[in-house]
Formats: sequence, C-alpha cells, structure tokens
Amino acid sequence: MRRPFARVLAGALTLAAGAAAAPLSQAPRAAADSVVIGGRPVKVADAPWVVALASRDRFGGTRGGQFCGGVLVAPTKVVTAAHCLGRQVLGGPVESVRDFRVITGRTELRASEGREIAVRSARVNPAYDPGSNAGDLAVLELVEAVAVQNVLPMAALGHPAYGAGTEAAVYGWGDTSGFGDYAYGLRAAGVTVMADEVCGRAYPGDADGQYRADSMVCAGDRAGGKDACQGDSGGPLVAQGRLIGLVSWGRGCGRADSPGVYTRIAPLIGFVAESGSATDSASGPETARGALGPPGARGVLGMDVRPAQGPGKGLAAGGRPAPKR
Repeated sequence: MRRPFARVLAGALTLAAGAAAAPLSQAPRAAADSVVIGGRPVKVADAPWVVALASRDRFGGTRGGQFCGGVLVAPTKVVTAAHCLGRQVLGGPVESVRDFRVITGRTELRASEGREIAVRSARVNPAYDPGSNAGDLAVLELVEAVAVQNVLPMAALGHPAYGAGTEAAVYGWGDTSGFGDYAYGLRAAGVTVMADEVCGRAYPGDADGQYRADSMVCAGDRAGGKDACQGDSGGPLVAQGRLIGLVSWGRGCGRADSPGVYTRIAPLIGFVAESGSATDSASGPETARGALGPPGARGVLGMDVRPAQGPGKGLAAGGRPAPKR
C-alpha cells in the first residue's frame, strides 16, 4: 500500500502526556538490516540544514514532539512535505497547533542543543494533489533567522544531481525498522537516484501509487534495506551538495524493488522563492503571508495553508496514502 512517511496522531487530538503517535498501518516485517532504514548516525553539525518539525502538544515530549523533517533553504525559510501539514498527520488544521516549532541544530531529540523556532506562516503548494502526492511541498517561514551558512542550495532543472546512478543521502529521525522504532538521533542512509523508467515500473499506477517523473524523483537500493520511513516525511534527499528531493511516499520501508519516492525540487524552486518574507535574501517577494491571528491567539501566527487545487482524494485514513511514513 502506498503511504506517506509522516507520523500521525493516534485517534483524537487528546494524547496522554508523553504518548507517542501510533505507527501507520504495518507491512510485512523487513529483514533485520532493512532498517531512515539502513542508516547510520550523523551529527547535525555535518548537515546543519536538516530540521525537525515538532509539536509537543500533539506528539508528546519524549522526542521533542518531532513528527516530520524539513530543510533550511533560506535563513527564515524551511521546505517540507505538504502532507505533513494535513489533518491526518496533525489531527486538525495546522493553525490549531499551538506550539508548532522547527528544531534546528539538534542531533539528539532528547537534548536541549540548538534552537526551537516558531513558525510564522505556512504555504502549501497550490498544485499539490494529495490523491497522487504530486507537488508534495510546503514552505514554512520562521520568526527568527538562522545563519546563512546553514542553508542548503536547491538543484535547478537540468542539474546532474538528478541523473540516474547519482549517489545521494536521505536524512531523518524517523522509524528505523518499519515498526515504530523511532530514532532519537539524526540518521542518514546512502541511496542511489534511479532512472524514471525504473521508478515508473515500480509504481505504474496500481494501488501502490503512480510515479510522475515531472514532479517526483525516486531513490533507493535495488536490493532494499536503505530507505526513508515513518517520521521522515519532508526530510531532505541530497546529492552533489544540493537538495533534490523531499521524502514523500513509497511502498513500505526498505523493500527490494520498492524505491522511495521524493518530491522533485527543481519544478518548485520558483514557488519556494516567492513564498515567505521579502527580506529573505534567498527568496523572492512575499506573496503568501496569512493574517495574524486574533489577540491572545495561541495558534501559529499567520498560517496560510491553502487547499490543494487538484483532484486529490486526500490521505487514506489510518495509513500512508502513499507518502512514506
């Protein structure tokens, strides 16, 4: 079954203190080394652009409230998967999340290093189709800037990093086994960018989803064992020092002949550039700032989460629609 790779709330909005989100519907157990699956521990100092999306109110405090990943592409701008902001993941509209934060500079989620920065506004790609997961990207604007050297450049159209056979790496704090064994420390797995033809054969449009070369890129290991998994959604796929994809969806985690599918960054660079603050040196003019909430509101300021305009059917309840989870 096609599934996204975000963590989801278990049941209603009320979670017991410290409770973890329930893992998405389970697939047959992978081999022991099929565990990011098949990854290695890394320090955030070596990948300072990796961030965690967090809400202790919704996901408990054990892992800092982490539920998805993201990438710093400008000092006040983070890109993540659009499905991470959906009701299936958050249990309600994103503007109702009172403590939505982006965690930067933190390797170990139980530690206090780094910063927790509030989200000023969010904008979902208006072309995002939740039925197919095409265009699965959203932009978050932060209330505070990070150092420009912690920003990861995006690979434009025609960049060789998208070429088949390119060595890449996927980063995250997600499930390391496919059975809810969420990591406390940042991990990365080496994967290979695959040809569009290979991706199309893996996902021809059946119940597991359809690969679309114009908006997606896929990567993995033919033999399986290296992949993103639940909780990694929105995290970066990096090749040749550039961001080429965001963890989006796939069939299970780490399965042979089931590569992970990522949002292709190149077609969305213009949208990313025009979203957020006009004063952000790495982005274009501000075009999607939501109005501030009413005085005393505890929600996220200025949330502008626009609905998808495609024929999306939304995520399937209780499981990853296809995005990797």
